[in-house]
Formats: sequence, C-alpha cells, structure tokens
Amino acid sequence: MMSRNEKAIGFVLVGGYALMPATSAIEPLRAANLLSGRNLYRTRLFSQDGGWIASSCGGAFETEPLSSATGDLDILFVVAGGDPLAKPGSALFSHLRALSVRGVPLGGISGGAVYLAKAGVMENRRFTVHWEYFEALQAGNDRFLMERRLFVIDRDRYTCAGGVAPLDMMHAIIRSDHGAELAKSVSDWFIHTGIRSAEDPQRLEFADSRHAFHASVDAAVELMETHLADPLSLEQIAMLSGSGPRQLQRRFDQQFGCPMMQVYMRLRLKKADELIRKTRLTFMEVALATGFSNQSHFGKVFRDHFGMAPRDRRKQAAGEFISEVIPLN
Repeated sequence: MMSRNEKAIGFVLVGGYALMPATSAIEPLRAANLLSGRNLYRTRLFSQDGGWIASSCGGAFETEPLSSATGDLDILFVVAGGDPLAKPGSALFSHLRALSVRGVPLGGISGGAVYLAKAGVMENRRFTVHWEYFEALQAGNDRFLMERRLFVIDRDRYTCAGGVAPLDMMHAIIRSDHGAELAKSVSDWFIHTGIRSAEDPQRLEFADSRHAFHASVDAAVELMETHLADPLSLEQIAMLSGSGPRQLQRRFDQQFGCPMMQVYMRLRLKKADELIRKTRLTFMEVALATGFSNQSHFGKVFRDHFGMAPRDRRKQAAGEFISEVIPLN
C-alpha cells in the first residue's frame, strides 16, 4: 500500500525496448528510496497485455496489463526502441489518450515519445526523442515542438533521448521533488558524477561557464531550465537547491550581476523567442508554454525585454528566413 507522499511511477514497456534506458530510469527511483530511508517512489511495469516482455538484448521484466493503469499514477512513461515509427499502436494510443484525459502526466523514453506524439497527446508540449527518430518524426508533423535536447520537461510531459539520458532526467525529477542533496546522492551512488542539464548539448548562452558556478547556483539554474512553463518561486528554488533564499540571491548577484528571478525571466523569454521564431504556435500558446498566465502580460514583458512585440518578432524572423533562402543582394 502506498504512503501518502509516495509517488507511483509507471513504465509501459513496448516489445524490443532497449534495456539500458529502461533501467537508467527505474534504478534511480529505487536508489532514492534506499538512500533517503523512505518510500518516495513506487514503480509499476506495464505492457499491452501483461506478462514477460523481452528487451532487445533478451532481458525481460514481468509486467501488468496496461488496462490496470489507472488515474492514480503520478507519471506514466512509455519505453520503446526498435522502429516505433513503423509499429502499429492503436490500443496503446487509446490508453494514452484516456490517461491524458484523466490528467495523468505522461513521459517518453528513447522512442517512447514517438508513441505519445502519434497518440496525439503532445499538442503544445515541447519534447525530445532519440536522435535516430528525430528527423522522420519531425517531417511527419511540423506542429510538433521537438527539441534536440537530452531531456525535456514541459509541465505534465517528460521525455528524454534514451541511452543514459534517463539518469539525467531522473536526477532532475528527484531534485525537483526532494531537493539537490538527495539527487546528488543518487547520482553519486551510480558514479554518474558528470550530471548533464536538459540543454545539453545545446547549452544556454552562459552555460560555457557553468563549471565555475557554485553548486547551489548550478542546481538553481537547472531547476529553472526544467520549470519554464510552471515557474517556481525564489523560496522553492532555494529549498530544492539546498540553499537559503538570501544566500542564493547573493550568489546570483555575484555570478550574474542581477537578481536570480531576473535570470529566470531571461530563460523563459529566450524560450518564448525561440518558439515565436521557429513554430506556428499562437502567442497565447507561447505564453502558456513559458509560464505566463495571459497574453497581455506576456506581450508587455516580451516587448520590454526585446524592444518589439511578439507579432513583430515573428514577422522579422520570417523576413530573415526568406532572405536566407532568397538572397536580397
């Protein structure tokens, strides 16, 4: 029986899944329980019909039928490998849509996000997939908000690229749930000391100097990167990064020359600018994807920062694209 504070994390294993990303996602949750001395996470393994499901290397897990996955799950991840673009998945799609309607957060590991996208539950959500599937999936729908990241957490959607990237994503999830100290202990347990942020390998403009950051500042920036659409407060960031609010604020002033929440706003506006330039999302959709509750406030903050309205920025970006395709000289 689950304790009140225990999170139920489900994993749907699609036949032929890769064992490494599956265990890289499951094992950190077990370690978090062990190292904390508490039952923080409970994992459940599912497949379409239940029973033993073999991985690509032959290792297998005993699973429950997916029909037993109900709305009490805190996250359900789809773990897939092989060629998810070619595999039919109508029954799985129906289950994913039903769980989405119930408000269950969904995730995809390696090719798992392909199934989420094909099920139609990634609308207006940023996500990533393993590089092997990226181009083909993107070509199938230019409305997909795909990013070449190790992992992407956008509100109630959690996706990562596969391989050992789930270790980095689970580090971010554990840190967000229980703070930087436990997340670091889990990563050290697996001798995974080179924790990568969601932005790797495409780092932020100040990320080249991240190695010089104090540990609490680095943890705070990573929290900001994974909470763009659902911004955290200064107090929440300080608590989860293992520092006091005033101490953390002083360190941001020293390393960035501006208040911490101003750095956070820069990150959100940077992502908003990218979405305006590279997608066809409405401005309200862009606002929601970057943590603004209404378009009016978003437009004002964007204009104050970039010196132009979102509409003018999109027109400018369209003009830059045309001039690249058809040189004007």
